[in-house]
Amino acid sequence: MTAAEDLVVDDVYVNLRPFLGRELYLKCENFNFAGSVKLKAARSMLDEAERSGRITPDSVIVESSSGNLGIALAILAASRGYRFVCVIDPRANPGVHRLVESMGGEVVVVTQLDETGGYLGSRMRAVQELCEVSPNYVWLNQYANDENWRAHYRHTAPALIRQFPSVDYVFIGAGTTGTLMGCARYMRDHEHKAKVIAVDSIGSVTFGSAPGPRFLPGLGASRRPELVDESMVDEVIMQDERGAVQMCYRLAERGFLFGGSTGTVLSAAERYLKDIPDDVTAVAISPDLGDRYLDTLYDRSWVEERFPGCLSPMARTRRQELQKTFV
Repeated sequence: MTAAEDLVVDDVYVNLRPFLGRELYLKCENFNFAGSVKLKAARSMLDEAERSGRITPDSVIVESSSGNLGIALAILAASRGYRFVCVIDPRANPGVHRLVESMGGEVVVVTQLDETGGYLGSRMRAVQELCEVSPNYVWLNQYANDENWRAHYRHTAPALIRQFPSVDYVFIGAGTTGTLMGCARYMRDHEHKAKVIAVDSIGSVTFGSAPGPRFLPGLGASRRPELVDESMVDEVIMQDERGAVQMCYRLAERGFLFGGSTGTVLSAAERYLKDIPDDVTAVAISPDLGDRYLDTLYDRSWVEERFPGCLSPMARTRRQELQKTFV
């Protein structure tokens, strides 16, 4: 019998030319039981911890997550018989809490902001405090664990190159930077011509920018991840969340419901490619779909509260027309 963690589909791409007016392929990483690219990193980190003996049958896995890695680890823990504690913050979507608990995991919600105005520092302190309580608690630490980027070096990047051996540009969002660093190192080590473009959210400190408020989970960090190495990437694009939200709604109007990280990456890629000849091959990586963000990103009231005037007049008009129809 195949375990839930074994279902990883690595060859689904969407050509966005009909949408963007130019060729840009989107590598969709959501076709597994965890629903996101994070299953690869979670599995790689857990496998290494088991091989090294860091984890025993009595261990309790604990991890800080804004959502997707927590869900992936909850699946792995349930599959392999471990206890799992996920430390999240108020920016995480409500469904994350329910999904982790539905698979037997425990959830700790951190509500205190860290010194940069984000939650990452506070989440990591909460994890460290749990680990001090008992030696049975084991922190995989996705922000500093080399198995995070190695998962993408071994799987994501080779799969992309098999499909597009002559790719010119690869656009990858920066969260923990595991996907970004794994793919960038693979391109460098194999002397591939592709330019790796990192996309980060304005307000994130990962690449040295000033901290600021952010509302979309997934990309960005209020604390620089240990994994990041700017020398591995060719360029960094900082993208505002308003543009990311607008991109997500534009895609949804065409039947594509992607998460906020995808909207961020595609918004940046669209701007970047305007100045690039149309005959190049470009690929962007989509970490997940938008079904987990129905209570936040795809709730128009939530969006209007945080990004006033962000939604297009067309979207607002259509909503009003539908309301009139069914009242």
